[in-house]
Amino acid sequence: MKKILAHLFEYKTFTKEEAYGILTNIATGKYDSHQIAAFLTIYGMRSIRVEELSGFRNAMYDLCNKVDLPGYDLIDLCGTGGDGKNTFNISTLASFVVAGAGYQVAKHGNVGVSSGCGSSNVMEHLGYKFTNDVSELRRQLDQANICFLHAPLFHPAMKTVAPIRRALGVKTFFNMLGPLTNPASPKYQAVGVFSLELARLYNYLYQNTDKQYSIIHALDGYDEISLTGDFKLIDNRGEQYFKVEDLGFTPIQAATLTGGDTVEEAANIFQKIMRGNGTDVQNKVVLANAAFAIKTIHPNKSFGDCFYEAETSLLGLKALASFQKLIQN
Repeated sequence: MKKILAHLFEYKTFTKEEAYGILTNIATGKYDSHQIAAFLTIYGMRSIRVEELSGFRNAMYDLCNKVDLPGYDLIDLCGTGGDGKNTFNISTLASFVVAGAGYQVAKHGNVGVSSGCGSSNVMEHLGYKFTNDVSELRRQLDQANICFLHAPLFHPAMKTVAPIRRALGVKTFFNMLGPLTNPASPKYQAVGVFSLELARLYNYLYQNTDKQYSIIHALDGYDEISLTGDFKLIDNRGEQYFKVEDLGFTPIQAATLTGGDTVEEAANIFQKIMRGNGTDVQNKVVLANAAFAIKTIHPNKSFGDCFYEAETSLLGLKALASFQKLIQN
């Protein structure tokens, strides 16, 4: 690790193979917690290169406990987090909306690190029991159209660094890996990222796979469609720029997206929206993200048609039914 840190101090970059080795050694306990913390901190002060991200991604995926779910056309809605905005759990809610609309979702999630409450925090608080049992995950998909993949159960590297990431409390390159390393390897991926630079790196990596994908970055820093301002969408067909008005909405205030200061507050907001009692603004943000996820599966559908499917799911309480079936398993 001393050589690796010295390499960083000299502003040098890593090859794909070097990045692969570093993450493998982190996951297998070759470095102690102080060394890992030093590496994460120093590395986080520079921009990641596509070769490095590719190496980290490949190592994480090779080490993970993969989930074989043939026969399902899966989509994952997973943001990088790390945008520092402390919004309510938009992508998790959108995942249930998509499931309620009849699509099969393999939601990859984790506890909050750089934000107050991640998807796993909310799910656990509301009674979901994390599992990596494939037969149970299949049963959840059959009954609820969604299964939840709690990252530490599938990724040894995340278990190793979890306490270090919590102690640091800032985004690290592990934030960038979650959407790239879903252990079920879904066919479709709708992902939000915290920077335009990272969106373009993701695009480069996804282009070399058979995934159908949408990468979203709000230009005011959100890792999702926030409706607070304009956003970029990058997918298999290229790059598009959207104004909020293009979707038929007016820009909203950032304060209306707050996720609360505790897991309990975040869970209460989650339940309120899921039960059809969210504010107009909250509903629109969730539905916009769900609509673009559906459009990832059906790129030739209009946004309006996809939004209508999502709206029918949320306000018709189909998303709630999906959530309740999942929790009851």
